[in-house]
Amino acid sequence: MKDVIIIGGGIIGCAVARELSRFETNITLLEKCGDVSQGTTKANSGIVHAGFDAKPNTAKAKFNLLGNVMFDKLSKDLDFPFKRNGALVLCFDEKEIDGLKELYDRGVANGVSGLEILTKEQVKEMEPNVSDSVVGALYAKTSGIVSPYEMCIAYAENAAVNGCEFVFGKDVCSIAKEGEKWQVRAKDGTSYTADMVVNCAGVHADDINNMACEDKIKIIARKGEYMLYDKSCVGLAQRTIFQMPSKMGKGVLVAPTTHGNIITGPTAWDVENKESVRTSFDGLAEVYAKSLISVPSLPKRNVITQFCGLRAHSEGGDFIIGQSKQKGFYNVAGIESPGLTSAPAIGVYVAYDIAKLLGLEKKARFEEKRKGIPHFATMTDEERDELIKTNPLYGKIICKCEVVTEGEIVDSIRRPIGAKDVDGVKLRTRAGMGKCQSGFCMEKVMEILARERGVAFEDIEKCDGGKIVFGKVKDKRSE
Repeated sequence: MKDVIIIGGGIIGCAVARELSRFETNITLLEKCGDVSQGTTKANSGIVHAGFDAKPNTAKAKFNLLGNVMFDKLSKDLDFPFKRNGALVLCFDEKEIDGLKELYDRGVANGVSGLEILTKEQVKEMEPNVSDSVVGALYAKTSGIVSPYEMCIAYAENAAVNGCEFVFGKDVCSIAKEGEKWQVRAKDGTSYTADMVVNCAGVHADDINNMACEDKIKIIARKGEYMLYDKSCVGLAQRTIFQMPSKMGKGVLVAPTTHGNIITGPTAWDVENKESVRTSFDGLAEVYAKSLISVPSLPKRNVITQFCGLRAHSEGGDFIIGQSKQKGFYNVAGIESPGLTSAPAIGVYVAYDIAKLLGLEKKARFEEKRKGIPHFATMTDEERDELIKTNPLYGKIICKCEVVTEGEIVDSIRRPIGAKDVDGVKLRTRAGMGKCQSGFCMEKVMEILARERGVAFEDIEKCDGGKIVFGKVKDKRSE
């Protein structure tokens, strides 16, 4: 049986893992962090793009359109949040109406259906809170919103159930061909052997490629900062609201999330440091100022958190997908926007291409569906009563802001690729994502993690290496 190593546990790596697990092969996914979805996937707008922005005849255009149409079925099969809410690209200058028409024509050329150019009156009827300065908009009804980290976790869990091994804390430091096999080594000294290496390393995909291949690539880390508003603001935008795009990206958006918040951002600054995900005063000021151009009534006092992510921009501006000149080394690199939208289609394409290259046969049995954690907050009273009867832990609320129960938290820890730290629980259950941002529930979450994992309370981390407790105050005073 052939061995495949996937490097990178973001949405692309997990999508490839899930689709490749349909075939008779040994798959190992190596991730340098302690969980999946810790890079670009986690710090993401969560937009399922319609496909009008990408240049025709590019990989971005192809996979955007193919991926978009897969979300309805996939979100049901893998049980992650998704909604087709539509999108508007706003125009504030009559002189730029031709730009909207260019986007419309590009979308038609890419095969996007249901595009319309709207007047000011039509836009204001759809979105009353949009600025009065708007003169028109492109409407894309096939656009949607998704929870990117929950989607990634769903892919990963399904891949694990179908035989993929996930190994965390593996920061790859060398890749070399030895005979017909690839040797992949991590900084901790462990080594892995494979017939095929699949590079899904995000902003570090050039580092991974350049270890193994004579043909070098360059990935530019493009920094994006965001602001998240509490749920009292959700009525300010029902659709995803864009401004006219620039060469740096789609600009600052205002959009609802699948869980009822409002998100604004991102900025687009190219940076040298691929580990720097700190927000900045200037970046957040830019996000807020530009978001007010679209929706002037956004109240800054309702911002509950800010965050930052890095997008993997390739020098050539398009996705890099395919086997390199070095046989058995496969790149899935430069996957920036619309990478999240494209992920389902990329996963299928890459898996079938690798299966063909390695001569893999399909499995006789593949588990197509995955059931997510029951979310108490969205249930009816009758559903809640039934759930509590089956498991009393669902009757104990731990996170009041997001109405997350102990049963959900325990489930998140015990699942395939379960949560190991506070952020892991947060991404899987939303405990700590509400208005108080863990102010009232973190201690309880830590207690449950310690109990379920059989470790000391002091050893529970926020995320990789993110120590929370450093000892008891009484003990510290006596030192």
